Amino acid sequence: MSSYSTPAIVLRKIDYGEYDFVITLFALKKGKVSVIAKSAKKSKKRFAGILELFSEIDVVCNAGRRKGLPVLQEAALKYPFFLIRSSALKTAYASYWAELINEWMESGQKQVQLYQLFQYVLRKLDSSQVSEASLSILFQIKFLTIAGLSPNLIQCSVCRTEVEKIKETRVRFDFAKGGILCDECASKTLQKPLLSKGVIKQLLWIEKGDLVKAVRVRFSSDALKEGSEFLETFVPYHLGKEPRSLKFLKQIRKW
Repeated sequence: MSSYSTPAIVLRKIDYGEYDFVITLFALKKGKVSVIAKSAKKSKKRFAGILELFSEIDVVCNAGRRKGLPVLQEAALKYPFFLIRSSALKTAYASYWAELINEWMESGQKQVQLYQLFQYVLRKLDSSQVSEASLSILFQIKFLTIAGLSPNLIQCSVCRTEVEKIKETRVRFDFAKGGILCDECASKTLQKPLLSKGVIKQLLWIEKGDLVKAVRVRFSSDALKEGSEFLETFVPYHLGKEPRSLKFLKQIRKW
């Protein structure tokens, strides 16, 4: 029987039978994998307090000889992210990011860049050094870039006029075309949501910068709301559905 070890982040945990869990991991070396943690519910030594959502762990898994889920043999806790799970708002944001990863990734496809992004935003979220909404904007922009779904914020999607040359201070965005529209091209279509040029500029800074530089972008309260609403519409549109965790996040923010 073959085995492997890898750092991993817990994306999902579901009950399986009376004593077991099926854990979906985002593994640095393996991508998205589902493993079975046998007798994890009754074990007080092996997995107690380790297999919690978003926890960053080192795992050893046994792939086995037959078809079926690999068996989780060992798990060591690296970062528990207690502060995330102690806050309903932080939990809602982390759940949204985890669901996007889980929905987009195919099993067994290595995604080092996305792993590093998820690890980074979770650590920042747990530290409370950056606002939850700002981190979510950063995550979504970088996630879209990695997934090859980045919105076109550079030029009009019809006539290719660059955003700097568009006279209006607020620019229309067409979700079907995946990009901005100049006023002349937008007038030929139905009403579209508006994005301010300032927010567009900030989103492009985040898209092009590394994580350390991107996290330094500071949004006004209005820009934060505008950027969040835009991305939380754009991402589900291109995924083909609204994640359940996003609905929960919106409810938490209302409360």
